[in-house]
Amino acid sequence: MAYHFNDFKKATDAVLEWLRKEYSSIRTSRATPSIFDGISVSAYGSKMPINQVATVTVEGPKSLRITPWDKTLAGAMDSAIRESNLGLSVSVDDAGLRISFPDLSSERREQLLKLAKEKMEEARIRLRSEREKVLGDIDKGEKDRQISEDEKFRLKHELQKLIDEANKKFEEIREKKEKEIKE
Repeated sequence: MAYHFNDFKKATDAVLEWLRKEYSSIRTSRATPSIFDGISVSAYGSKMPINQVATVTVEGPKSLRITPWDKTLAGAMDSAIRESNLGLSVSVDDAGLRISFPDLSSERREQLLKLAKEKMEEARIRLRSEREKVLGDIDKGEKDRQISEDEKFRLKHELQKLIDEANKKFEEIREKKEKEIKE
C-alpha cells in the first residue's frame, strides 16, 4: 500500500492560508483594506463583513476610504470599527468613512510582535495535530501489515520533509510581518 500525503498537504495549505489571513488583520502603520476582513457590521438584520456592504479604497499610505453602498450603514460601520480596538482613527462624512492609521507607539509594536508570535505558535500547533494524524495512519498501516517497517521509516522521513517545508513557509510569513510591524 502506497501512502499519499494529499490530505496532509491540503491541511497544511489550510493552516498556511489561515496564518496569512490572521496576519493580514494585524494592523501595521500601513493602510491595507484587508484589515477589515475580520470586522462585521450589523446590516439588514444580520452581521455582514464590511467588504460586502461597502467599497474600501486606499486614499494614501496612512488612510482608507470606506464608501457604504447604503449610506444609512455609515453609523453601524463607524461603531463596528471603533469596537474592533484596532487603534484606528475614524471620521464620518457625507461620502462615507475616512480611516486614518496613526503611527504605532513602541509599546503597541511590541504587542503586535507578541501577537504575531502567538499566531505563529497556533499555526505550528495545528500543523503538529495534522502530523499526529498521519503518524497514526502510518503506524496503523504497519500494525495491519499493509506497510513494511522500512516503508514506515521512509514515510515518516517524507512526512518530516513536508513538515520542515511548511515550517519554512510559516517562518517566511512571520518574518515578513515582523519586518512590516517594525517599519
